[in-house]
This record gives sequence, C-alpha cells and structure tokens, in this order.
Amino acid sequence: MQVTFMRWFVGCTAALGFLSQPAAGQGMPELDPATREAQWEAYMADTVASPVEFSPMRVEQTATGTDGAAVRLVSLHPAVNRWYLLEREPAGARKQSWHFDNADPQTWEVSLFEGDDPALRIEGDGETVDCRPWAGEPSELASAASSGLPYAPVCGGRLYLRNKVAGSRTNREAVSDFLRKNVFFGDSLVNLIKGTFFEDAFLENATIGAEDDDTGAVVAALGQARLERRPVMRTGMSLPVEGAPDGMEAGSWYVVEGQEGIFASVMQPGLISQEILSARNGANWLDGVERNADVYLVAYDLSRFELGYELGTDHPGLGWSSRPQRHGNEWRLAGPDGFDRADPLVRNGMLNPAFLPRVVSAFAGGFKRDHGAFRFGDYATFNRGHHYGFLSNGVTFSRLIENLSTLYVTTDGEIGMKTWEEADNAMIPQLASARQNGVPLVVRDPETGESVPGSRVASWGGGNWSGSADAQLRTLRSGACLRESGGRKFLIYAYFSSVTPSAMARTFQAYDCDHAMLLDMNSPELTYLAVYHQNATGDGLEADHLSHYMKESDPWLNGARVPRFVTFSDNRDFFYLLRKE
Repeated sequence: MQVTFMRWFVGCTAALGFLSQPAAGQGMPELDPATREAQWEAYMADTVASPVEFSPMRVEQTATGTDGAAVRLVSLHPAVNRWYLLEREPAGARKQSWHFDNADPQTWEVSLFEGDDPALRIEGDGETVDCRPWAGEPSELASAASSGLPYAPVCGGRLYLRNKVAGSRTNREAVSDFLRKNVFFGDSLVNLIKGTFFEDAFLENATIGAEDDDTGAVVAALGQARLERRPVMRTGMSLPVEGAPDGMEAGSWYVVEGQEGIFASVMQPGLISQEILSARNGANWLDGVERNADVYLVAYDLSRFELGYELGTDHPGLGWSSRPQRHGNEWRLAGPDGFDRADPLVRNGMLNPAFLPRVVSAFAGGFKRDHGAFRFGDYATFNRGHHYGFLSNGVTFSRLIENLSTLYVTTDGEIGMKTWEEADNAMIPQLASARQNGVPLVVRDPETGESVPGSRVASWGGGNWSGSADAQLRTLRSGACLRESGGRKFLIYAYFSSVTPSAMARTFQAYDCDHAMLLDMNSPELTYLAVYHQNATGDGLEADHLSHYMKESDPWLNGARVPRFVTFSDNRDFFYLLRKE
C-alpha cells in the first residue's frame, strides 16, 4: 500500500470540505476555575476510569450541527498542544472517537468551530483553516483509519490520526514510502504545507559548525571522570567519535562525529578512583567481572536539545504487575489506577513523523509493567506495590508514585530528575512527560554536595533491582543521570555490559551525577540507544548504535536495517531528543 501526500491533500481539499479562509481567531476556551478544581479532584481520586480523566488540564468544546450530530473536541493539555480527542455521535448512531497528534504544535492551534456546521478550526500565523474530516463517503477519517499507518495525515497534514498498530509488525512498505516521500528533510510534510500556504514565512537555513561553536567549553564543563588510571581503550562502542583514531582515553569525553552537542565516553568500573570505590556509603564491593566490564556513556548538552517520551504499543502496560500482593477491593480494579487500557487514546510506539527532520537520538525506556513494581521489601506493602508511573504528552497513563526515581520534562522544556515526593504532585499540571523506574542509583548529598549511592543500592529486594534470567544480580544494564556543571545541564545515558547496581552507582559517582536512575536491562534490545544522521541519498535516516549488538533489534526493510522507534512502531517505550529550532 502506498500513501502519498498528494492523495491525502487532494482528498482533504476537494472532497472533504477543507477550506482556507480568513476568520477571527477562536482557539480553545480557557479552563474555568471550577472545572479545573473538579478535574484535579478527579485526578487525585483513588481510581479513574481512563487516561482522559488523567488529563487534569484538559479543555473541551461541544457543538451540534443541523444534522443532529453531536461533536466533542478535547485538548488533552493545551500547554503541550500535542494531543486532541475528537468524538462524533450522529443522531441515532454509535459514537466514534479519534485521537489526533498535532503535526506542528509550535504553529497550529486547534479548536472546534461551533456553528451550524461544526468543523475543526486550525489556526496559525494569521491563517485559519476549517476541516471536516468526517464528511464525505468514504470520509477522510475512514480512509486514514484504514491506511495501515501509525500516523495518517488529515486536514492537509496539519493533524495526524494515531492508529493502533502492532509494534514492530506494521505495514513497513507503506510506512517507509510515506516517510520517504513526505517527511524526511527538505521534502517533509510539514515544510511542504508551510511552503504551500506561507511561501518564505518558514524558510530555514541551518548552520552546521557555526563560529559560535562552543564544543571546547562543553567538553571542559563535562570534565573527566574521577578515575585512578586513564588507559586508552579500544572498545566495541559503535558511535563514531572525533579525535580518537587509536582508541578513547578512559573517562574523557569525545565529540560524536557530525553531532554537535553529543559526546561519548568509555570506562570500566575497576578504573574508578579508590576514594570512591573504598567508601563505605551504601554500595557493595565490586567483583572481578564487573570491575573489567566496559561501560559506554553518551552525554547530551541540553541547551541544544528537547527531550520527549512516547509509550510503546504494548509496554509498559497499564494493568497490575504480578509482583505485589493485592488486597480487598483491589482485585476488582483492572489496574492499580482503575483501568488497564489506553482507550480512547492510541499508543502507537513511534515518533510523530513531523519531528523526523529534527530527531538526533532515541533510547529505550524503562521496565515493562510486570517488572515495574515491588515484590519484596517495604515498598511492596503500600502504594499498591509502587507501580512505576509514566506520563506522555501531558497525559498520565500511570500515576507518579512517591519514593520513585523520576525523569520528567515540563511544558516549558525544563528537564529534571528526582525522587518523587507527595508535594511534587503539584507539578503535574506543568508536566509534558515523565517516566519512573525504581529508586535512585545516586543522589547529591545535601550536606557535602558529593554524589553518593542511593539508600537502596545494596538492597536487592528493597531496590527492586531484578537480575538476569538465571537470577544473577550482575547483568547488562542501562541507566541515565542528570548533571549540572559549568552553567550547563547534561543528560547522560550509560550502557553497562555486565554489572550490579553498585557498579552503576560507582560509575555515576565518578562522573559526578546529581541524580541517576536505572532504565532497563538484560539485553541490547532493551538497553538500545542510537544517534541518527541523514543517509547518503538524502531521503531517510541511518542509525549509529551505541553497541553493535543493538543493531540486531532494528527491523528489516528491503534487505537493510532501519531505525526502530523513529521509522516504525515499536512495542517498547522510548525517549527521543530533538535538536532545538
């Protein structure tokens, strides 16, 4: 199946009532205080019915046309301006719902035109477009829903319909053809739309390696890890770096080739300063295997990047983990928050195609739901077992739980990592994304200012650290930390080839992290990280993987591997980084 821009654009403009017209700006209404309070109370209740009720900042509009059809549009978080839920109920017929993703949240504002003939009103940069994608036979929405695409463009490509697909088993030819023809780089769908309506209003002239390149200052801010020795290492790391033809000095940072603002480092835990390794402050002694296990790290200068988070098609799930015991009425609940399905919202495990021209990297998220709760220790006995929470595009899918390490992004782009506390729930209306995954590996000691192991690093059950398939605590693991240095903030991802949580903590201490958390473990597929560059033909992305083992989890297309997460739907959740505009 081939799906091209022209097919969708012509269908939308000619057959389905797509109109470009000057009109007064309308936008979604402001959320009134009474409604805001009621929605917040519902959010904080013991259980909710669906993720829609887990959107306390949502705003909705309703209208009824002369044909008797009722239409409801919900902006799930206006400050994020990404996700919209459209419901339409014709007179005497069953209600239908569609989940939309804004193709350009910086430009388009979506609302419901509430006249006798309701329409989606899309406004931006002085233009107003009214779109009725439910009109016609077949309707544009019907065609989009049957397209086989995770993201099917509607309303001239200003919105994407999110479709349910099977992670890593989508119609790859259809998706590849759509992305190649309509999205990548100069031929991107959004840029084509902008050029059609606004001529040079969105002209872009990117400068690579400009005079204000401050790579030296960034490397100086990153400094060097606190190691006892700094041998040159010739590792199996697959990221190409500058200035290391004969290997990388342990603990030093190197620029990733062609990727301004991304840096790589290698080390082994046995090289860490004895002052760190010998401290009796909550981590176990390291064994001979993990002392000599390679660790690969990637640092992102967050002044250059935006961070986002998407759920996989299947993981993490929304139901109960099998680990904690349930009691009383909890057996009647579908999940720890009251539901076990995302409906009416759609999880499709893939990056919004409009972001592909700016995406520079992606890495796998945290534990799947069954492993993402406590079986042993005190945390298994309250908070319903401390199921790890997660939030995407302003919508909570699993409640953020106190005591858990949390990586979050606010609606204004601030990136933070901390142990969640009850008082932090006040931040939820300002959150765009968040992911919890266990307890901290390191924290900043408030008295000494030193990076120290978390209080549960040495407790297998109390930290829910899990292990390999044969119950060994030492295994392949990944983690992330935040660090502020030299007036800059860095997100650091680390891939540990065979370690315990104690070796992870010591490594993050050596790199002077403010807060670090576990991500996933046990296989390169689950600890995946890739950095992207334009391919030789200029119509797609190629991936440089942190480890050559990770390439094996990329799907095949036409005899070649193509990047997961950003070109095809995946069943696992992931973080992604976009270069700032």
